[in-house]
Amino acid sequence: MHRGVATFTLDTGKCPKWLFDRMVRLGRSINEVLIDEFGPDEFIKRISDPVWFQSLGTVLAFDWNASGLTTILTAALKESIRGEEERLGVFICGGKGKTSRKTPDQIYEWGNRLGLAEGDTANLSYNSRMAAKVDSALVQDGYQLYHHSFFFSRNGAWAVVQQGMNERTSTARRYHWYSESVHDLVREPHSGISSEAFNASVLNLVAGESDNARNVSTELVQASFPAIKKDIEILRRHSTPVSRMASVRHGSGQLTLLELSPHEFRYHPVVEENFWYSKYLEKILQKLAYEKPKNYESLLATEGVGAKTIRALALVAEIIYGARPSYKDPARYSFAHGGKDGTPYPVDRKTYDRTIALLREAIQKSQATPKEKDGAMGRITQLSF
Repeated sequence: MHRGVATFTLDTGKCPKWLFDRMVRLGRSINEVLIDEFGPDEFIKRISDPVWFQSLGTVLAFDWNASGLTTILTAALKESIRGEEERLGVFICGGKGKTSRKTPDQIYEWGNRLGLAEGDTANLSYNSRMAAKVDSALVQDGYQLYHHSFFFSRNGAWAVVQQGMNERTSTARRYHWYSESVHDLVREPHSGISSEAFNASVLNLVAGESDNARNVSTELVQASFPAIKKDIEILRRHSTPVSRMASVRHGSGQLTLLELSPHEFRYHPVVEENFWYSKYLEKILQKLAYEKPKNYESLLATEGVGAKTIRALALVAEIIYGARPSYKDPARYSFAHGGKDGTPYPVDRKTYDRTIALLREAIQKSQATPKEKDGAMGRITQLSF
């Protein structure tokens, strides 16, 4: 599966009750067929596939590129299995806005109800929390998360579907995770589709190319707080001339900062970064230096660590120590299985056709009314290339 992130136009307004009710009914019928034939773990896997998720939402009545599809589809799926979760073996927690913050409580409620081992429940909750932290602090792409949903099966398979909003561009971006694809929570963790929108520069600390930046950031906080503070003070005094080589006195010798050529960067976050020392940042860095996290994941997991702390460490690691992170947007232009024009890669028709064929079969076997089936089949036709 191609890795990436989806971007959609930002919708406003509210889904009409009649439409939502119809989505719940049809979703319930399709879910029953899919889970019965393929099992709950496979259902979780399919939810983590952004093309599958988007296709399902379209079949249930939403426009392909509508940002509202994410929140409404999640809510409809959650409602469609309400009261049947234990029989189906699938559980959905979280949602939009304030509901997203209830995700850990809902995970623990299900854990207690199902009699899961305390460690297993805690691990599910940890993965949910870290997915949100990664996409808000390690992928600094200008999108503020406002939707987080956590899907899991009785066997422990899990998926995360979360969405962020960029008010400046009036667009939304969706992030997908799947437990079997996550080998490292802070390195290439997403299972995803590609995006039609692409940012010229994103501080992308989950990229493989950012390995050195993550390692140096960890080493910085494992050292001492005065050393970190001194490095940030250097950037505070010398953060303006980023387009030339800057040399400053550091200790008993001379330190040459990394050259940031304007030919290499259209934009660099150090240009606008305010390195005037804030008491909050100082407090967090002191805490990290005291606790000395064993690795970058532990660093990120530390309470109070957010985007600003991560960015400060990344810029120190890059500008002073030469550990350049990736500034490539993890998004990839259009659709997970490729673009119609072959950009950035040709459409994977075989995979895409399997998605459509499976949805057709599920609709035909569902208990939906003939009218609902006809409508769903018509919307599937619109998905075909």
